[in-house]
Amino acid sequence: MNAFYGPSDEKESIAALQHAVDSVVSFIDTAEAYGPFTNEKLIGRALGHRRDEVTLATKASAETDDDGTVHGRNGTPAYIRHACEPSLRHLGTDVIDLYYLHRADPAVPIEESVGAMSELVREGKIRHIGLSEVSATTMRRAHAVHPIAAMQSEFSLFARDILHNEEKVTANELGIGFVAFSPLGRGVLSDGIRRLDDLAPDDARRGVPRFAPSAFAANRRLVERVERIAERIGATVAQVALAWVFAEGVVPIPGTRHRERLDENAAAAGIMLDEATRRELARALPATEIVGSRDGIDAPTGTDR
Repeated sequence: MNAFYGPSDEKESIAALQHAVDSVVSFIDTAEAYGPFTNEKLIGRALGHRRDEVTLATKASAETDDDGTVHGRNGTPAYIRHACEPSLRHLGTDVIDLYYLHRADPAVPIEESVGAMSELVREGKIRHIGLSEVSATTMRRAHAVHPIAAMQSEFSLFARDILHNEEKVTANELGIGFVAFSPLGRGVLSDGIRRLDDLAPDDARRGVPRFAPSAFAANRRLVERVERIAERIGATVAQVALAWVFAEGVVPIPGTRHRERLDENAAAAGIMLDEATRRELARALPATEIVGSRDGIDAPTGTDR
């Protein structure tokens, strides 16, 4: 709500968060890196005494000083323990429901990072442990140290990697829930972005390969195919895209700063897609025709261990 995607209106953001709790939203996801810190603080102010009405998730391992200086990945036990304290304070809570390792630190064995998080569970500071953008092998190693509750990765009609590698299969085998960030392809799978001019000049998506002018134009033509399917169903592009993610057994966490978009997204939970329509949507966006990689905002870099 206040990082990456251009200017935001704090009053509307808080109203949207409170409206979310008033409606059907029960899971809110953030990270120390968003802002940094400003998003955690915003959520803390917005939820107030209603914090217990939601499952609250945040993430650590993007080493950040108190003044907001970001140093990069740090998955050492010392940093993870340190990072938990300001997150608790910023969120205005005494326990985090789901604490993710935002990215595995290639310099630190995953067993050490998860070991530190398991200590936080024993101390009652966090309830469950999550991982983000790790391989199936790393997932297994982490799960052997402490049960992993959730695995988070980019997943949408524009990013279907997890269906073609071992991540989703491994998560299912181990009983780990799968959470999709950017389930709307960073906004392309919606009515909100039809032209690059719809993005603010300082919007970080302008640096993502899929948003380069020629790539964006090609990808928008693919989205028009989804629009035709959505019209037939009687839903919006965003709703159909989210319903497709739901149908794959993955929990989407679409981001929005506005109440009307929140209502639109939430209504997707009531759309049931049959198998034929799901296949049709996948065919409408073949991986071979999607232009540009997903590298950029919150995307994986390097390797995990």
